[in-house]
Amino acid sequence: MDKWLSNTNVVKVLALLLGILLWVVVHMEDNTLPGSGGTGIKEYTISNVAVTPKYDSSAYYIQSIEPAQVVVTLNGKESALKKVPTSGYAVEVDLTKVGKGEHILTLDTINFPPLVSVKVLPASVKVVIEEKAKKEMPVTVNVTGKPATGLKAGQAVVKPNKAIVTVPSSRLDEVDSVKTEISVDKASSPVSKQVKLAVYDKNGREVEGASIDPPVVDVEVPITSPFITVPLQLKTSGEPARGFSVASITKNIDKVTIYGPQDQVDRLEFYEGPSINLNDLKEDKELSVDIPLKNKITQIEPSKVEVKINIVPSVFKTLDGIPFSIIGQNDGFDTKVVAPETGKLSIAVEGAPDVLDKLKPQDVQAIVDVSNLPPGRYDLPVSMNLPTFVKKGQQQDFKATIEISAKPGKTQTAQ
Repeated sequence: MDKWLSNTNVVKVLALLLGILLWVVVHMEDNTLPGSGGTGIKEYTISNVAVTPKYDSSAYYIQSIEPAQVVVTLNGKESALKKVPTSGYAVEVDLTKVGKGEHILTLDTINFPPLVSVKVLPASVKVVIEEKAKKEMPVTVNVTGKPATGLKAGQAVVKPNKAIVTVPSSRLDEVDSVKTEISVDKASSPVSKQVKLAVYDKNGREVEGASIDPPVVDVEVPITSPFITVPLQLKTSGEPARGFSVASITKNIDKVTIYGPQDQVDRLEFYEGPSINLNDLKEDKELSVDIPLKNKITQIEPSKVEVKINIVPSVFKTLDGIPFSIIGQNDGFDTKVVAPETGKLSIAVEGAPDVLDKLKPQDVQAIVDVSNLPPGRYDLPVSMNLPTFVKKGQQQDFKATIEISAKPGKTQTAQ
């Protein structure tokens, strides 16, 4: 054997035989490929391949691509066809060099093996491109559901409260609102959540092709007791020291927010706050007073009120011509004032100079009560209804003589 291999002629013959054998093997492999027709080339078809647009999505909107899907035919050796990926390839239409309008463009094939022949049918598509437009819109939150019993959902707080809507320019006029929704059903504490936004037209339908920046916002809905904001009214008790009067009482807040059961807050027109004691005051005073909770009210905001009391030396003034106000009259009787003959009173009043300067007779009521009295003549006490911070002068007790008689033609008894 060694002798044969050392013979160059033998080696040449062996090499020739080996080359022929390899040629035969290769050609036998090609000729055995099904559908090759003896050429060694195979054909493979892929249907319904989507056309992928290459474009600036921030500036343009693809209105249509026709056809949207194509047929791809591959030709090549089986070994090469086996290298075609099941995904990752694409049929692409390049729109980067065209603007809005209608275009017919040739398709490109992406990520197919280099030894495979690729044919696309059809080879081109019609594309309609539209520019995009932007519009800033406020964000509206629809709060749904009912909180736990006795509680109430407050105004939703949105961050950010505006969004930029981008749509095809032909649909810009359709944009009517940007909305989202959050549920507070059975909630007993504030509800905080990130929610997705949507763009709607005036008929409540979502606008096609719209995008939103940001697409998601933070929403918080406070859950509280029912509440109402009403004026705060202060009461006073006592009077300043003799010779002094109240010029004014001012407070740092005019209104308070009241929290409590719905039936309680619904009936409130104002809230009666703390009582301010004026007894024996001779000089100005500042107070910080708690606003009391009452009638099942659970919370008041603010809970304190700052009060300034201005005390000044009193002055006196006489008011003439104050008419009587008679209350409790019987419709079947005539009632008249006999004395004083003028039917009017004069009264001395005490108060701060600025208060009395503005005081007029019509600001004072002289009231006589004739309720349940039968016909006759009576000397009745007169009660005086004076404006705030105005006092009667000392030792003034008033009486009026009232005559009650039956109206002519009628006999009546007191009711």
